[in-house]
Amino acid sequence: MQWPELEAAQQPTWPQDGSLDRVRETLASYPPLVFAGECDVLRSRLADASRGEAFLLQGGDCAEMFESATADNIRDRVKTILQMAAVLTYGASTPVIKMGRIAGQYAKPRSKDIETRGEVTLPAYRGDMVNDFAFTPEARRPDPERLLRAYHTSSATLNLVRAFTTGGFADLRSVHEWNRGFIANSAYARYETTARDIDKAMRFMQACGADFDAMNARTVEFFASHEALLLDYEQPLTRIDSRTGNPYATSGHFVWVGERTRQLDGAHLDYVSRIHNPVGVKLGPTVDPDEVLRIIDKVDPEREPGRLTFITRMGAGTIREALPRVVEKVTASGAQVVWVSDPMHGNTFESSTGYKTRDFDDVVEEVRGFFEVHQSLGTIPGGIHVELTGNDVTECIGGSEKILDADLERRYETACDPRLNHQQSLELAFLVAEMLGQRLA
Repeated sequence: MQWPELEAAQQPTWPQDGSLDRVRETLASYPPLVFAGECDVLRSRLADASRGEAFLLQGGDCAEMFESATADNIRDRVKTILQMAAVLTYGASTPVIKMGRIAGQYAKPRSKDIETRGEVTLPAYRGDMVNDFAFTPEARRPDPERLLRAYHTSSATLNLVRAFTTGGFADLRSVHEWNRGFIANSAYARYETTARDIDKAMRFMQACGADFDAMNARTVEFFASHEALLLDYEQPLTRIDSRTGNPYATSGHFVWVGERTRQLDGAHLDYVSRIHNPVGVKLGPTVDPDEVLRIIDKVDPEREPGRLTFITRMGAGTIREALPRVVEKVTASGAQVVWVSDPMHGNTFESSTGYKTRDFDDVVEEVRGFFEVHQSLGTIPGGIHVELTGNDVTECIGGSEKILDADLERRYETACDPRLNHQQSLELAFLVAEMLGQRLA
């Protein structure tokens, strides 16, 4: 059987009035959001990452919201990723692949189908692509028309991202100046040495007559990714490439299957096994290494570098024990995957004030453990996958800003999981750059 006939976990209960079929037909008539050739370029870049010749930075919102898809928010998210990438490029001494959790991350898996507040029970919020966050019967009713709004919002977002990344906004010299502004805050003085070294490298290049314009330093490649969760959205946007006759998901350059939907006999893994995009699969701390090998056999049977990325989400206290057995098994199989650390999802807890949060120190510790495991095994740490925002929210505690439990209520804006704010994201980049530098030493 193929994925339309297989069980698909984490799907909403759509109304049985024919509206979903009409929406799917409409989506199938729309232009692709990304193109097969762009996906092929990304696969090539990820193949470099699998060999240690590039490093992946994947970041963005936990769950995008329609009302937050403003020019300012999109700009600030892209700016944050560009700033992080500049620092990581120096630390890794290799190109950094810039990929946003953007223009499609409008659906979220949920641990329960319902949510109860007091005596009222309603369907769980599954992301703006499905229903609304407001806790009312009408808002929480799954609405297929939202799939169309997700498409149009993603299209507008990608249009602006392309303008930012090709129109001069991403100029390396400007990005470096932004980072110098970050270091000017005394809270981040410990990173001044790295910033000064980057500044010296930039000045050296200029003194040698480097032509930043000829080097394409004013533009960057930027790729879009999201979890391929709602198959009623992905299927109509799956198109046949006229060059090769191969199917591609044109909803994003890179799509991944989450921890809750990676059943070997389920629809999601079967779907990504049939498209030619580079794809990812998330792995939690209890994953069976033999199951991981079966995932490889299904999704990447030809063992093509850049095709498959494993995104590990194991928790700061678990990663050093849980990750080695998986990496060893995969390495022994001969598969050349990209190993990426998601240090967010394994470190979530409820604060004493009742907010879902993450401790910045735990996030850093999981990345550190990720690097240590790969160092000990002689394998390649290929990237990081981070939930972040370009705004000054207070959703994760800790960091040099010293956000406390009591501070969370000030600007807790996420509709789902807590994100690193702009300052915490940049601080993480400097810390990861140090780890990358130690790996190369």
